[in-house]
Amino acid sequence: MRNGSLGFAGRLLACLVAVGLLTSCGFRRKKYENPITKDTLQPDKILFDKAIQDIEKGRYEVARLTLQTLISTYDTSEFLAKAKLALADSWFREGGSHGLAQAEAEYKDFILFYPTLEEAAEAQMKVCMIHYRQMEKPDRDTMRALRAEDECRQLIVQFPNSKFVPEAQQRLREIQEVLAEHEYRVGSFYHTKGSYVPAANRLQALTDHYRLYSKADQALWKLGDSYEKLGPRFRDRSAAAYARIVRDYPLSPLVEQAKRKLEQMEQPIPEPDPVALARMKYELENYRKPGLMSHFWGIFRKSPDVRAAAKSGEPIMTTLRPTLPVSVPAAAEGAGAVSAEVTVAPITGPSALDTKPDARRNPPQEAAPQGRGQTPRAPESREQKKNDGRNNE
Repeated sequence: MRNGSLGFAGRLLACLVAVGLLTSCGFRRKKYENPITKDTLQPDKILFDKAIQDIEKGRYEVARLTLQTLISTYDTSEFLAKAKLALADSWFREGGSHGLAQAEAEYKDFILFYPTLEEAAEAQMKVCMIHYRQMEKPDRDTMRALRAEDECRQLIVQFPNSKFVPEAQQRLREIQEVLAEHEYRVGSFYHTKGSYVPAANRLQALTDHYRLYSKADQALWKLGDSYEKLGPRFRDRSAAAYARIVRDYPLSPLVEQAKRKLEQMEQPIPEPDPVALARMKYELENYRKPGLMSHFWGIFRKSPDVRAAAKSGEPIMTTLRPTLPVSVPAAAEGAGAVSAEVTVAPITGPSALDTKPDARRNPPQEAAPQGRGQTPRAPESREQKKNDGRNNE
């Protein structure tokens, strides 16, 4: 029985090695997205087609040499823009940290030189995907997620009529889901720890900025509880957080608890927003359930799980900014208030420097004035007096 199991394992390993060899030898080809369909025998077109064949077979170095030959030899070619885009695509397909960095630089150059071509929006989408694929889980560094958010937002702003805008919007929702999850974990940690001021600060900024976040109702619940624990001065803010659960997230399991909280505070219970209700129904209908092995493989996966990200709604087009903690008092208003702003104005009349003596140049002296040219003598200590007496004896 043991020999049979070993034999099966050996055959399985041999099959996996054979599949790896077949894929690495070029039998698995991935078609290029932007070929030139024009049927001609021009030498620049022949060079381009040869480079595309090398890219599809994974011979990226050879393809780049061919494309560089085309660019340097036929600098007025009608296929010059396609060649520059293929050069960037070869780096993108090769992957790796070095390859993706080179691909981003090539795509940026393409957008700079050919901003009106249809492929410019595609190049910007590839730049967004470069950082999207390197995005890490919410409990790790969010630098890649922030870069991906900026690049996807740049596509929507610079190419609003492009066919890649819907895809960029969905990617932006998924990126903002990761960023919101990062903020929620920090706020939840402070709330569990009992540090309600930083918890309220984080959760307030999160719920105000990322309204499409999948756990926004849980963030609002912890926000309302944090304000409750801070005392009666924040009673109105706590009630506003509970009211938002009822109004903006009507299908949340926390709605009934939020209503009871509002009744205890003697606050009005708002009606559910019909737009929010329709959006939550759409999200529940299009939710992708995790597979049986998803939790197991998630331990080894570097990229975050974005299945819970919103599928509808406009993504936020601004970056989350830090906010003032709730413990910092607001600036006073009214006739007797002191302004917190610093202003600068020219001096029109005599100032204190003209009317008062300069204390730094003429320090006040407690002792009587000494003679001209004499330095005031420091008072003698008790030890010095004893020593003088012994010397006199």
